[in-house]
Amino acid sequence: MEGKIADIGCGTGGQAMVLAQNTQGTITGLDIFPGFIEKFNANAKKLGLQNRVKGIVGSMDNLPFQNEEFDLIWSEGAIYNIGFDRGINEWRRFLKKGGCIAVSEASWLTEKRPAEIEKFWMDAYPGIDTIPNKVSQMQKAGYIPIASFILPENCWIDYFYIPQISRQKEFLQRYHGSKAVEDLIANEQNEAQLYYKYKEYYGYVFYIGKKI
Repeated sequence: MEGKIADIGCGTGGQAMVLAQNTQGTITGLDIFPGFIEKFNANAKKLGLQNRVKGIVGSMDNLPFQNEEFDLIWSEGAIYNIGFDRGINEWRRFLKKGGCIAVSEASWLTEKRPAEIEKFWMDAYPGIDTIPNKVSQMQKAGYIPIASFILPENCWIDYFYIPQISRQKEFLQRYHGSKAVEDLIANEQNEAQLYYKYKEYYGYVFYIGKKI
């Protein structure tokens, strides 16, 4: 694929570098945290991609792009910051006609779920919904739904929750006695426990749509 790609909420650029290595397009990564963008650009340079891949500091609710500038808008684990429905509607104008949007979003995998996990997610992210409802939102926003697929459990376990364990221990030691830090870690550990208990009811889902 050639063309222009935007990676919104790019972080330090893990997914952008993979995209760059599998396409011929130019990629603009955007994130609100300058430290992430600094690492993003360092990673691009380390991989020899700096001529095609560039990170900029900015906010996803006020994108500094031109109308119909991009062939692909990518946002992995980030659109929840402004909400799925708002994001796919507001970002649509930055896509060329026939361009695609690919976003991942926490979603219910069943129509019904236990009260404990329902309450947790409704408190954390009221925008969570079932896959058919998310696809419907995409259609109403002016996209043809191309695909939706559930990310496997190991993405949560091997690449998110397990790596947190050692970092949490380090963080608690560094800020020993801090009630705020202890509460933060307790919340993260509770989230992990809930995932192991209820993972058949929810997950991250990639939604891909084509602008009409």
